[in-house]
Amino acid sequence: MAVRGYALGAAELAGAAAGLATSVVLLIAGCALLGVAAAGAGGAAVGIGIAVVLVAAVFACCDRLALSAMLARPVSEVEQPELYRLVRELSKAGRLPVPRLYLSPADQPNSFAVGRGPRTATICCTEGLLRALDEAELRGVLAHELAHVSSRDILASSVSAGLATVITSPAGLARFARPGHSAGSGRAAGSVASGAGSGLGLLETLLMLVLGPVAALVIRLAVTREREYRADATGALLSGDPVALAGALRKIDAGTAELALAPDGRRTSVGHLMIACPFRPEGFARLFLTHPPAGERVRRLEALAGYRR
Repeated sequence: MAVRGYALGAAELAGAAAGLATSVVLLIAGCALLGVAAAGAGGAAVGIGIAVVLVAAVFACCDRLALSAMLARPVSEVEQPELYRLVRELSKAGRLPVPRLYLSPADQPNSFAVGRGPRTATICCTEGLLRALDEAELRGVLAHELAHVSSRDILASSVSAGLATVITSPAGLARFARPGHSAGSGRAAGSVASGAGSGLGLLETLLMLVLGPVAALVIRLAVTREREYRADATGALLSGDPVALAGALRKIDAGTAELALAPDGRRTSVGHLMIACPFRPEGFARLFLTHPPAGERVRRLEALAGYRR
C-alpha cells in the first residue's frame, strides 16, 4: 500500500508539472502571437522576451503574490505561541523544516500553503480559522497544509496561482479607473477581513469574462481534486486524528459559505490554494473551482478513522 501510494503521488506530481509546463508554453505562445499582431516578427521576439521575464518573476515571487492577495502578514511566536508549537510538533513528526507562518485578517475560516519547496514553504491561516477551531481541529488543518508541503505539490499550485494573477492583472488595474476608487480603497482592503466584497466594476467584469477562463485553464492544468484528497489522508495520518480534521472541514465549509469572499481577479487566482473554496460557486468563480465536495472529504476521513456508513 505504501509503494502504491508513493507511485500515485509521484504520478500526480508529474501530471501537475506537465500541466504547469503546458501553461508556461501557452503563455509564451500567446505573448508571441500578440507581438506578431502588434509589430510582426520583431514583436514576436519582444513578446517572447516579456513572457520569459514574467514567468521568471512569477517563479521567484509566487508566494508573495498569494500572501498579498489575502493581505497576510508574518506572525511572530510572541503573538501566536500555540500556533508555533503545533507547527513545530507536526514538522518534527513529518521530518520537515518549520515553515514560515503568516496571518490573514479574513474573518472567513481558511488556510493555505505556498512556496517552491519545503525549505521555502509558508503556511497562512486566517484570523477566522483560529477563532473557529479548537486545538485538535487546528492541528489537523496544519497537518493538511504540511502534507501539501511534504508532497511538493505546492510548487505547481503556487506558480499556477502566480501565472493566473499575472493573466488577470489587467482586471485588477481596471479598478483604479473606477470612479471614487480612492475613497473606496479602504473598504476594498477591509473586504478580506469582513468576508464581504465591494463587487466588480463593469470594466473589471468584462475583463474577467475574457481573461478569467484563460487563468482558470492555467490552474486546472496544474491542480486536480485528488490533490486535496491526498493531503487530507496524509494530514490525518500526520496529526493522528482523522475525526478532528473532518470536524474542522465541516466548520470551514460552513464558514466559507457564510463569509464568502468577493471573487476579484487576485483572489480567484489563489482560491485553489486554500483548504476550502473561499467563494460562492456562482458566476465566473465556478471556473476556478478545484476543490472536491466537503461531504465526500469528510466521508473519506471518517472511513479512515474506521467509521461505517
